[in-house]
Amino acid sequence: MTGPVALLDEAGYALLPALLQTRYLDEVAESLEPRLQGAVGSRSLLTQPQCRDMAALLKARLVEADLLDAASVAVQCTLFDKTADRNWLVALHQDTSIPASASPPDAALPVSIKEGGPYVQPPVEVLESLLAVRVHLDDCGVDAGPLRVVPGSHRAGRLGDAEARALRDLHGEVTCIAARGDALAMRPLLLHASSRARAPVRRRVLHFLFGPARLPLGLVWNFTEP
Repeated sequence: MTGPVALLDEAGYALLPALLQTRYLDEVAESLEPRLQGAVGSRSLLTQPQCRDMAALLKARLVEADLLDAASVAVQCTLFDKTADRNWLVALHQDTSIPASASPPDAALPVSIKEGGPYVQPPVEVLESLLAVRVHLDDCGVDAGPLRVVPGSHRAGRLGDAEARALRDLHGEVTCIAARGDALAMRPLLLHASSRARAPVRRRVLHFLFGPARLPLGLVWNFTEP
């Protein structure tokens, strides 16, 4: 059986079953409810103590499993909260923006603002050094709008829309179902999408991003958690 390290390298993703205890996840989720106030989510939750604590716990377990370098830091925590009333789809894409800015500003790296913070699209080499970890706060079956991924697509670099669709047609998609407490480790350049949920269930995911503490090209992270 192929282990998570080989799966992450070859396919660009690996499911990590029961990585965190569900009771602990419930406590974290409850603490975040007042901040969300019915929103579909937030991408700036690493400033919250509970999310910083979870990032530290995830890092320790990922380093122990040889999935993350010990010098890496957490740079972002995003909550996606899909419900019967807030039910959306996400088209096929790669995650190519990072919460960072260039100092001094670089015209070749245009900045966009999301939730009040700067984001840039760095070179592929930077994106290849990152690891995303999706922690499931709820069970996510086939009817809950789970993530769909194109195995191996993280090796193709930054893709245009037509190239992405062609690669999906060539390699097909895998549906990533998960149970509460499971985590999905994935490379940001992995092509992924999700459909609207077909059942009236809640699907909450905390999406952490880890990367090197120092970036090239004068780029600086907006926020880090050692």
